[in-house]
Amino acid sequence: MHTRGMSRILAGLIVFALTQLPGFAQTNASKSNPCPRFAAGSTVHNPPSVYSQNGLLTVTLSYNTTTDKDGRTLYCFTASDGSESPTLYLHPGDKVVVNVKNNVPGGVPAGAMQMTTNVSDVCGAAITDASSVNIHYHGTNISPTCHSDEVLHTIINSGQSFQYVLQFPTDEPPGLYYYHPHIHGLAEAAVLGGACGAIIVEGIENLQPAVAGLRERVLVIRDQNVAGNPTPGGKIPSWDLTLNYIPISYPKLIPAVIHMKAGEKQLWRVANTSADSLVDLQVVYDGVPQTLQIVALDGVPTGSQDGSRKGSIVDATHVFIPTAGRAEFIVKGPSSAVKTAIFRTLAVTTGPAGDNDTQRTLAIIKTGQDPDDNDILPLASTKPGPQRFEGLASETPTAQRKLYFSEVISDPSNPASPTYFYITVDKQTPTLFSPDNPPAITTTQGSVEDWTIENRAQENHEFHIHQIHFLLLKRNGVPVSAEEQQFYDTIQVPYWSGKGPYPSVTVRLDFRGADVGDFVYHCHILGHEDNGMMAIIRVLPISGKSEKVSTGTSAVSSSPLP
Repeated sequence: MHTRGMSRILAGLIVFALTQLPGFAQTNASKSNPCPRFAAGSTVHNPPSVYSQNGLLTVTLSYNTTTDKDGRTLYCFTASDGSESPTLYLHPGDKVVVNVKNNVPGGVPAGAMQMTTNVSDVCGAAITDASSVNIHYHGTNISPTCHSDEVLHTIINSGQSFQYVLQFPTDEPPGLYYYHPHIHGLAEAAVLGGACGAIIVEGIENLQPAVAGLRERVLVIRDQNVAGNPTPGGKIPSWDLTLNYIPISYPKLIPAVIHMKAGEKQLWRVANTSADSLVDLQVVYDGVPQTLQIVALDGVPTGSQDGSRKGSIVDATHVFIPTAGRAEFIVKGPSSAVKTAIFRTLAVTTGPAGDNDTQRTLAIIKTGQDPDDNDILPLASTKPGPQRFEGLASETPTAQRKLYFSEVISDPSNPASPTYFYITVDKQTPTLFSPDNPPAITTTQGSVEDWTIENRAQENHEFHIHQIHFLLLKRNGVPVSAEEQQFYDTIQVPYWSGKGPYPSVTVRLDFRGADVGDFVYHCHILGHEDNGMMAIIRVLPISGKSEKVSTGTSAVSSSPLP
């Protein structure tokens, strides 16, 4: 058995004993409450975990919904043992089989913004309704074909079953990724409801030796509707935050509790899986921001792709994480002399048309014995081989493109009418997303492209592309520092003030990998993506064939999974 898997079993026995104590929040699903949540002020525990064995990870996930005490609609994925949103642990080169059963009650057709597909591209059901789901394996560099990381035409409706078979590359960077629903028009509601979980590709200690032997803490930040929906502004956030399903809810804003041994170093693996909320994270002891030793961003160990085949640490006193971004960093616990230790997000200014992302304390850090004294990272075991994005910085781009984010009120005579959101290639006509749109960009496997992405709107937007990563080169036309020149799959483009040049980022995209076919790029503020801010890119095989790349055809089953 996997040694880390064994440690989880032993830890599970401890946690089971703790669940028998008064006041401990139950996290396993039941028929009456398929998406349970912790109480405010609870102790943070790592999510439940599933590990690959001998190159294979198989997991069954049920997609469920319920309503909480405040009337909010919740969504979640639960494993066959009832555990909610398990973390999937695997190694580069592993095969992952995910069996999905949609238990959400059937819904009425979900409207014009929903995904529909034509018969030649069916991957599951042919049309969506309000129950529909699929899964995107965010940040992973796996195929965009049917039954893999395909979101354009994959539809699983109420009562249906579907199987994903994911082949991870042998050079997949070791780090933190995650999974979440990606039905166009329903993505925001599903993720606000809590339906997402972490993926960890193991082996970071081979590129970042400083993490070897440390305990890891997996922290998943989600957002949700503010109960009662008060008008955001001032102290009232647009969205509440949760930390591993522990709510930090307005107006009380009771933080969670993290236990650490005094002076202990831990690897914190933090995913901002929020649908709409941006976070800027700090660890603060007695008012002093602590140094965070960043070892990976968006699943890629920092400094690891320069040809040296070893990572480098980036020191910072705060780390900004956009929606869907991830950061992994070493934290040193407070000494016993520290009186107040907190983990917080600073306020984020999102522009005059943006959300109100307020400062909040996510957790109080208390010294003493941690009830989850486990999850020890192994020592370095292998010498790193070629890295997936190695040498990209020195490549000559085969194409340069400009894209831009923009917003338009659908009825200018009615300021309350819906806003349309666009991501557009410069000199093309802004178009709301449809999965039946032709590709906005066509390129060829093996290409290296530099894209400058402008924000022409008065709120922040977050650029994300599926299947590949990109290297950050410039902000507003100015080359970034060596420490900022890292690999990402999601990056913020700040809001336009209304005058002067448009803010922009310039990134180098790596199409040298194996993935070909149709996939998408979009703003990862999911309310924006759901309302049109997404487009298709087609990567043709290196042979240069120009025929349509098909996702293939597959039916779903209405019978329960084995």
